[in-house]
Amino acid sequence: MFPALKHRNYKIYISGQFVSLIGTWMQQLAMSWMVYRLTKSAFWLGIAGFAAQIPMFIFGLFAGVIVDHVDRHKLLICTQTVSALQAFTLAYLTLTGKITLTQLIILDFTLGCINCFDITGRQSFVVQMVKNREDLPNAIAINSSIVNMTRLIGPAIAGAAIAAVGEGMCFLLNGVSYIAVLTALFSIKVDKVKRMKFNVNKIFDHIKVGYHSAFDNEAIAAVILFVAYISFFGSPYISIFPALAASLPGGGAHTLGYISAATGLGSLTGALYLANRKGPPDLGGIIAFGGLNMGAFLMVLSFVHVLPLVLVCVFMTGMGLMLQMASTNTIIQTLVEDDKRGRVISFLTLGLFGTAPFGSLLMGFMAEHLGLHETFFINGSLCLVGGYLFIKKANKINSIIINHVNRASL
Repeated sequence: MFPALKHRNYKIYISGQFVSLIGTWMQQLAMSWMVYRLTKSAFWLGIAGFAAQIPMFIFGLFAGVIVDHVDRHKLLICTQTVSALQAFTLAYLTLTGKITLTQLIILDFTLGCINCFDITGRQSFVVQMVKNREDLPNAIAINSSIVNMTRLIGPAIAGAAIAAVGEGMCFLLNGVSYIAVLTALFSIKVDKVKRMKFNVNKIFDHIKVGYHSAFDNEAIAAVILFVAYISFFGSPYISIFPALAASLPGGGAHTLGYISAATGLGSLTGALYLANRKGPPDLGGIIAFGGLNMGAFLMVLSFVHVLPLVLVCVFMTGMGLMLQMASTNTIIQTLVEDDKRGRVISFLTLGLFGTAPFGSLLMGFMAEHLGLHETFFINGSLCLVGGYLFIKKANKINSIIINHVNRASL
């Protein structure tokens, strides 16, 4: 079921990531709860989501160029180290009682800037750790499984920790958790890859090459645009989870932990399905189904007002989102050339995270003025329409993948 784990470097890396990501999810939940605790406003949750994700919109394409021209291994060591410093700064300010809403938003923005390089670097580095291309889809699915397994554990711990000792301890534990992934990165031995010399004066030429590599390929262009659509209308619903948790009977930080964990369980279920999936590469159909599933259950979520039914809905939306995102990543990693990988992935992350901050602002504004449940219904219906339209492209996308794999095997 997990052939990618035969690769030593990948197995070491994913072990360190497992520990670190638990801390990451703890910090993310604690930060969103703190914003809501300080403001009691769904709109400010949207502002916080915007601050965390807008750096990808501004710097994402430049980050893709840099990732293609530097040692990705050393880059990840740098980004993980700076992320740890951000977590410790957040912990210090919170535990000493000095934290303000402004500082919280600035630190959210800072982490977003780091993630521009870290996310693109991590996605591009997988190929260096998993040299057998046949194992690449499994490696991507395992990575998604780890992300969402920790999304089960981290929020559950964070919800209990916030109630017992406050948000500061979550931030501190996240800082400590980076030791695991940094230890893993220092233990990895990868072959040196000759990179093109970076010329800052030609950075827009490099971006143009990445643009053509992405959008001249019909399959890559279609999945990136669909990701951008869902990231604007669908996935920002996560940013207003604190308001959803507080709206339920007896809702509090522990309720937010349950909701986040249920979303993670749904995402984990989708990732494990992809990791164990056999048969033809119907990734186009899976992406369409993921969008339809997410849209349908966002609409159902608008009608439920008790925690058990909310957990069922967010489980299903999390699964739909993961089926779409992991399949999209697999398509791009399969079709793109390695020397352009960082730049093409930067367009994917731009679609994924570049539109999300504006979606977070929109959802926060709608939730504040129309109501939470009305917001879920409207955005869910838009996701449903997008998924229906994408179905028409699914067969063409599958044909492109099959032809590329057949050519590569000759």
